[in-house]
Amino acid sequence: MTPAAAAARAFREVHGRAPAGVWSAPGRVNLIGEHTDYNDGFVLPFALPHRLAAAASPRRDGKLQVATLGDDGQLQHSGPHDIAALEPGSVPGWAAYPAGVAWVLRDQGFADGADLVVAGDVPSGAGLSSSHALECAVSLALLGVAGVELDDGGAGTPERPEIARWVQRSENDYVGAPTGLLDQTASLCCEDSRVLFLDVRSGEMEQVPFPLAEAGLRVLIMDTRTKHSHADGGYGARRRGTERAAELLGVKALRDVPLDGLGEALAQLPEDLVPLVRHVVTENQRVLDVVALLREKKLAEIGPHLDASHVSMRDDYRISTPELDMAVDSARSAGALGARMTGGGFGGSAIALVRDEDLDGVRAAVETACEQAGFRRPRMFTAVPSRGAGRDEA
Repeated sequence: MTPAAAAARAFREVHGRAPAGVWSAPGRVNLIGEHTDYNDGFVLPFALPHRLAAAASPRRDGKLQVATLGDDGQLQHSGPHDIAALEPGSVPGWAAYPAGVAWVLRDQGFADGADLVVAGDVPSGAGLSSSHALECAVSLALLGVAGVELDDGGAGTPERPEIARWVQRSENDYVGAPTGLLDQTASLCCEDSRVLFLDVRSGEMEQVPFPLAEAGLRVLIMDTRTKHSHADGGYGARRRGTERAAELLGVKALRDVPLDGLGEALAQLPEDLVPLVRHVVTENQRVLDVVALLREKKLAEIGPHLDASHVSMRDDYRISTPELDMAVDSARSAGALGARMTGGGFGGSAIALVRDEDLDGVRAAVETACEQAGFRRPRMFTAVPSRGAGRDEA
């Protein structure tokens, strides 16, 4: 059963009627470009086929009521909450994510109440942006019950990048997680069979073809099943460090430090900021290098850049874990063309670029290595670049 069908069925169970509509949004994998988004840099994500769906109908009382269908098949309920009275901290736990979206949309003139039931298959806590998939699905559902569909093109219809900024505000100011724009933009704007090359500063996007099957390649996702949260302190500390470094260097953001001027810039910084800046500047260049190779259809040649990205995140940004390092190292040893952790770090998932004929061997090697190390058995699946958020047929 698709997430949209599951959400619609659960809605009928809760409310005794069919929803007015179902909207869904995907999780994402970042091929390369980690912790560059909040430094005005470059990112290269693609959307997963895994989605979170929100079945919704309007309410006339200005209230938001939300239920979510868990992996155990049980529904958790929150609300009804008075949308006019929503403030940061007023709704705790998982329901803060949809409440935060309603809070932001209220300020944009969309304050209609709604009943929502959410279901999906994006693994939570895996670094695959389940929280942003939830927020993006809810944003489209709340707009939808207010009579606004993204792709109708009517006057006053918000563009997808604008909604991504609204979702970022809900995450930053309501939930309290200092995330950048990568995840929201990926969930809303990605397309089938492509990676999204995004210049975060300018907002310029390029849908770069990523024909894995044609090249005889797979992207293997390795979810280490070690949970992480962007609301925890490590992510925020890294962001504050890069912002402080930019201030000391007299630039708007680390995006403005050129690769050929990196040594000079590092010499001006205190020791604790040097590795953070080195990662961001070199990671931006790695994104540009990978995009250049993909434009030339040299997919198999991007592996060394993935490898270098992981080393930088492990040693300079210091956001990897023993489980992520084990998954990456064992995949490489078994024949992966390149591998890296993906997402905010401190847990979650890694990815490996693998030839079709090597897939089973790489998968088995990662499982064996993790088992021998005493780690949890990773959840693994191949990722196909998929469509972004939109309205579904339930």
